[in-house]
Amino acid sequence: MALLLQCLFAVLPGVVQAQGAAPTHIAAALRIEGPAAPGSTVMVALDMKPAKGWHGYWSNPGDAGFGMTLKWTQGDVAADADFGTPLYPVPETLVIAGLMNHVYEHDYAVLIPYRVPANARPGTVLPIAVRAQWLACTDQICVPEQARLAAEVRVVAPQGPAATSAQFDAWRARLPAPLGSPARVAIEGPVLRLGIPLPASVPLQAPHVFVSDERVIDYAAAQDFRRQGDLLVVTLKRASGATSPPAGLNGVLKLNRAGDGLAFAAAPGAVAAGGEPIAGAAGATGPGSLIWLVLAALGGGLLLNIMPCVFPILSLKALSLARAGESEAEARREGLAYTAGVVLACAGLGALLLTLRAGGSEVGWAFQLQDPSVVALLLLLALAITANLAGLYEFAVPGFVNRAGGSGANGAFATGLLAAFVATPCTGPFMAAAMGAALLLPVAEAMLLFVALGLGLALPFLAIAFVPPLRRALPRPGAWMVRFRHAMAVPMALTALALAWLTWRLAGPTILALDLMLAAALVGVLAVVGGRQRRGLGAAGIGTGGLVGLGLAAALIPLVIAPQAPDKARGVVPSQPFSAAALARAQASGQPVFVWMTADWCLTCKVNERVAIERTETRDAFARGGVVVLKGDWTRRDPEITRYLAGRGAAGVPLYVWYPGGSAAPVTLPQLLTPDSLTSLTGKR
Repeated sequence: MALLLQCLFAVLPGVVQAQGAAPTHIAAALRIEGPAAPGSTVMVALDMKPAKGWHGYWSNPGDAGFGMTLKWTQGDVAADADFGTPLYPVPETLVIAGLMNHVYEHDYAVLIPYRVPANARPGTVLPIAVRAQWLACTDQICVPEQARLAAEVRVVAPQGPAATSAQFDAWRARLPAPLGSPARVAIEGPVLRLGIPLPASVPLQAPHVFVSDERVIDYAAAQDFRRQGDLLVVTLKRASGATSPPAGLNGVLKLNRAGDGLAFAAAPGAVAAGGEPIAGAAGATGPGSLIWLVLAALGGGLLLNIMPCVFPILSLKALSLARAGESEAEARREGLAYTAGVVLACAGLGALLLTLRAGGSEVGWAFQLQDPSVVALLLLLALAITANLAGLYEFAVPGFVNRAGGSGANGAFATGLLAAFVATPCTGPFMAAAMGAALLLPVAEAMLLFVALGLGLALPFLAIAFVPPLRRALPRPGAWMVRFRHAMAVPMALTALALAWLTWRLAGPTILALDLMLAAALVGVLAVVGGRQRRGLGAAGIGTGGLVGLGLAAALIPLVIAPQAPDKARGVVPSQPFSAAALARAQASGQPVFVWMTADWCLTCKVNERVAIERTETRDAFARGGVVVLKGDWTRRDPEITRYLAGRGAAGVPLYVWYPGGSAAPVTLPQLLTPDSLTSLTGKR
C-alpha cells in the first residue's frame, strides 16, 4: 500500500502546490511559533485542515491509509537533521469494511522541533521549507496530496525564555502527555499484555491503545482493559504472522472521548493477567454487559430450536420428548443427559474455534461444515440414523432408539451431541451478537457464552423433563411411537441428501461419487447387522468395525483427492464476488451496495434466498436503484470473508449489510428476511 501511494505521489506532482494553489481536501500551512536564538529550538507546525467528510492519518495509519512524509530544506540545502521527530495529537479510530484506521476527522496540527544553527546571526531570517506528502480520504475514496510549504524563522539575540504562542499552546495541549513511569509488555501466545502505571483515580472513558510500531498488533481486534490497583492491564491481539517478540512497544493510550492521552514506551517484562474490567472500554465487558451477552447467547440457543437449519434433527428430539412421559426419574435423567450432550458439543466447538483463531487461522462459527471430511462423516452418520429410525437395525449402544421406542440416558446424550453439532451452522436473533463477541473476549468469558448457547438449545427438552405438567401434556407411549419413529426417518433421509449436495458443492463430483459408494457400503453393513440382530446373533463387532472403517475412509478421501468445488450457478439477482477491494470500489462509485454473506450449508441462508433475495422483484428493484450486489460465499474457508464478518461483529452467516450510498452509514439487516425486506430498501417496489 505504501509503495503504491508513493508511486502515485511521484506521478502526480501537481496535486498540491505551494500555499495559495488550488484548494485541496486537506489544506496545509507551515507555522512558526516565534523568533529564536542561535542554537535554540523553536516549534514548527504543519497546520492541517480537512474538508468536511475527509480525514488525515496518524503516523501509523492502521490497517489502511498512509502516514505523512516530510522532506525539509533550509534555503536550498537539505536539512532533515535539523528537525526532530514529528509530534502528533491523539488520533481517533475509524473502522471501514472491517479495517481499523487511525485518523483525524477535524483540524489538527503536527508539531516538529527545529534546531536553529548555532552560527546563525541575530537579525537574519532563515528560510525553511518542507515537501509534505499525505493521504486525504473519506469513507469511500482516497486522494494522495502533496505540497511544498515555506516559512521564515527570524533569528534574535538570546533574551531569556523563548517566546510562546497561544495557538501553539492549544496544539501542545492535544499532544499525548508523556507517561511518568516505565510501562511493561509481555507476550503470551497470540496476545500482547501491556502493564501501564496509571493511578486508579484517573477516569477512563472508551480507552484505546494506538501502537506506533507497525504490524505488531491486530488493529481491528477488541482491546481488553482491566485495573489492578494503580496498574492498567491492556490485552492486545497480535497481528497475524507476527513471529518475533518486539524488543519494546511504543504508543499512545487514549483516555477518553475528549482526546486526552498518554504516550508510553513499554519494555519487556512480566505483566500479570486479571483485574477488574473497565466498563465502557472497547472490547471489554463489565459485569453488566457480560450478563446481557450471556442472555443473548441463551436466547439465541433457544431460538435455534425453531430455525430452519435445526429442523432435520427435530425428529430425534421428538422421540426423546415423547418418551419423557414414561417415568419422572427416567425423564429427568434423559433431560440432564441431553443437556450435557448439547452443552459439551457447543463448548467443545467453541474451544476448538478459539484455539484455531489463536493459532492464526481465519475461521468463524460453523467452521466444521467448511471441511469436506467433516461433512462426509456427517453424511454417514445421518444415513446410519435414518436406517435406525426406519427399522433396518437396532443401535443399542450408546442407544439412539431401541425396539420399545426408548433410548435411555446414553441415547439422549448422543442425541444432544448431534443436535448441537448440526444446529451450530445457524446464527439467529440474539445469537449473532453473542457469538461475534465471543470471538473477541478473553477465553473464560467466551467459553461462558458458548455454554450459555448450548443451555439455550437444550432448554425446551430440559423444561419438559423437569416440569411435570409439560410432561403430562405429551401423548402416552404406545404402538404409535413405532410408526412415528418410521415417519421420522424421512426428515433424516432428507438431511442425508442435503449433506450429499453439500459434499458436491464443497468438494466436487468425484469426491461425492466416492462418498456415495461408502454410503451404499454402510447401508449394506447395517443391513447385515440388522439381519443378525433379528436372528438373535451378535453383531456388535461387525457393526463397529464397519462404521470405523467406512468413517476413516470418508475422512481420508478429501485428503488424498484435492476437492474441486463446481462452478456456481448464476442466480436471479446479478452479483459480483465479495472482496474488500470490490466493496471499496463500489462505495467510491456512490451507488448503493448490498453485501450478501451466505454458505451452501446454511439452511437459513437458503430460506432467505428463496423468500427475499433470488426473486425477480428484488432483481428489478435493485436494477432500478443502481444497486451493486456483492456476494460472499463462505461455503469454503475464506479469510477475507471471515475478517469482514468479524469487523461487522458477526461470527457466521447469514449476514446482510446495506450501504445506502453517499456518506450514510451502513446498516446490518435482520438475519430473517421477508419478501419486501430488500425491495423496500431502494424506495421502489
